[in-house]
Amino acid sequence: MKETTKQKTFSRPFTRRGFLSASLKAGAAAFTTGLLPKLRANAAGQYNVLFIAVDDLRPMLGCYGHTEMRTPNIDKLAQRGTLFNRAYCQFPVCNPSRASVLTGLRPNTTGVHDNPTDFREVLPGVITLPQHFKTYGYHTRSVGKVAHGDAAWKDDLSWSAPIWRQQWKYIDKTMSPSWQALDVADDELEDGKIANAAIEVLTEIKDLNFFLAVGFNKPHLPFYAPTKYFDLYTIQDFTAPSDTSLPRNAPAIAENPKGMKAYQDITKFPPFSEEKTLELTRAYAANISYVDALIGRVLDQLDVLGLTENTVIVFWGDHGFHLGEHGLWRKNTLFEDSVRSPLIISIPGQTHRNVSTDALVELVDIYPTLCDACQLPILTELEGITMLPAIEEPTQPWKTAAFSQLKRGTVERGTVDGYTMRTDRYRYTEWGDSGKNGIELYDYQENPNETINIAEDPENKELVTDLSEQLQAGWIGALPDMYDHNYVPRTLPWDINNDGVIDISDLEIISNRFGEVNSEHPKVDVNRDGRVDILDLLIVAAHFTESGETAASPTSISLLSEYVERVEAWLVEANKINVSSPILRRGIATLETLVKIAIPRNTVLLPNYPNPFNPETWIPYDLGEDTDVHIHIYNLKGVSIRQLSLGFQTAGTYRTQSRAAHWDGRNSVGELVGSGVYFYTLNAGNVKVTRKMIVKK
Repeated sequence: MKETTKQKTFSRPFTRRGFLSASLKAGAAAFTTGLLPKLRANAAGQYNVLFIAVDDLRPMLGCYGHTEMRTPNIDKLAQRGTLFNRAYCQFPVCNPSRASVLTGLRPNTTGVHDNPTDFREVLPGVITLPQHFKTYGYHTRSVGKVAHGDAAWKDDLSWSAPIWRQQWKYIDKTMSPSWQALDVADDELEDGKIANAAIEVLTEIKDLNFFLAVGFNKPHLPFYAPTKYFDLYTIQDFTAPSDTSLPRNAPAIAENPKGMKAYQDITKFPPFSEEKTLELTRAYAANISYVDALIGRVLDQLDVLGLTENTVIVFWGDHGFHLGEHGLWRKNTLFEDSVRSPLIISIPGQTHRNVSTDALVELVDIYPTLCDACQLPILTELEGITMLPAIEEPTQPWKTAAFSQLKRGTVERGTVDGYTMRTDRYRYTEWGDSGKNGIELYDYQENPNETINIAEDPENKELVTDLSEQLQAGWIGALPDMYDHNYVPRTLPWDINNDGVIDISDLEIISNRFGEVNSEHPKVDVNRDGRVDILDLLIVAAHFTESGETAASPTSISLLSEYVERVEAWLVEANKINVSSPILRRGIATLETLVKIAIPRNTVLLPNYPNPFNPETWIPYDLGEDTDVHIHIYNLKGVSIRQLSLGFQTAGTYRTQSRAAHWDGRNSVGELVGSGVYFYTLNAGNVKVTRKMIVKK
């Protein structure tokens, strides 16, 4: 089970550290399309763009070979364009995926790994896909759910007019079923209103060069749609997955057991009974058909206005969706059903229509592709490549791998990064640095339903090594042969000193410039508010240890003891502000972690605080090595008053109130001690040191 020679061509012998040090990006993917077939915009002007996003849609469509599905409008779009059989999202969660598509950057660059984080806050200077088109004279509009979070409601930089989107309505899941066939017209539900608004906007902007983004919510849960779309299906039209548990030998961290629960009719976590699985699958299919009808209305309006032959249309889903495979539901896994997305692109005048391609592509490629199709410059910082060559020649060799990732919170290990790579034949996944929390390998030629993890099989040892190297090399190492691999070094915006990794040095540079207004340093004002302050430092701290490398997990956090006092001072400053932003909270958490894990050179006993105290105090210290720790408290006569046995502790700083030794001011029999001078002795391994303290009543 060896990868083909062609695929191994791009397996670079880079170590993770070597790649971090290089911090390489591909400048405009550093390629030349002059030798490629080139699609040209019409003589009257550049093409318009209709950008259709659908939430939680797996490639369960008629045009993808699902003959049971009733999706005539999306199927018709596929007939006049190119259908990508193997398109993959970069992060199978809504906000990270959409942030990646809209910025053309991968999740480790956007800094968006969850739904609350706003990419504008992390990357204030980023130029989004619609913003780039707006810069070149396009009228840009957003209708429905296109971006996620704060960016979904207000992004004046990207859009020429206010975003049209209905206010989110809270649903009490415990009082609401997971699906409903509703006796309503299409227009009465939110997605129907989105279609109506898109049609109105199209009519309004028909005489402009436009970029119109339309985002539909369904088939996102709950599965509510008009009854007529449920009537298109019976549960007999579908087959429940045969695998209702994790693949054999797969690590537990790979699953997402809580992906479906809390609705009125769902009282336990998956897996579900076959009957319930088929019931939910039918409801999911009905919602897809509902969205298909609404998309059809928008496409019909494009025809009525005579705009179809001058409009590039891209249809995409933000990630896949489990319908019981491996006993899982929804997304948030690194299995095929979660990271594979539907993608169809139609370009006026394209040579091949009604074709599908097996080229491995990624959603991050949409940005440069639309630029290329409309003859706009492709920004050098983008981390995808144009798909135009694959559209013009659907059978030509293309990328050797597509990359996706996740962050998984665990009780035992904290946050664990998962990185997966889909090649022509295999899916290879590493959880944690170098796969220390689990490795997965699935052979789709021998096991198309990925039911057996073969990573630990002895005969696959060499294959795992090769695939691991290819994963480390990342997306740049997977570029097609036709692309020029003259890499252009590029650093992240929060890499203040441009050395390839975000560390304490970057924080120091910002700290040294606190208070500067309109600083001459090009990067210290991270949030672009005109002033260098603690907010800029916290944004950078939130990305501590990250680098320009996008396929591997960040290095581990570490800090030398001499920096502890500076970090503590930054924490004091941070605690003076009201922090509600997720990225700022993450920065504070990083600083707190740095203080906790700093390894001192020596064991040191520090002054107690408050001093003098009444009636309690905290005794801080540093440990230069792992050891048992005891603190004895004596009076002036040398009589033992109290002993604090803290047990075995690892080397580190114990300076904060949450970590320092606490004395409640009482003696060994529970009585409060009187005013006077006392001494306290730290006994840690071979170290014994004493300090004086004062008690005042």
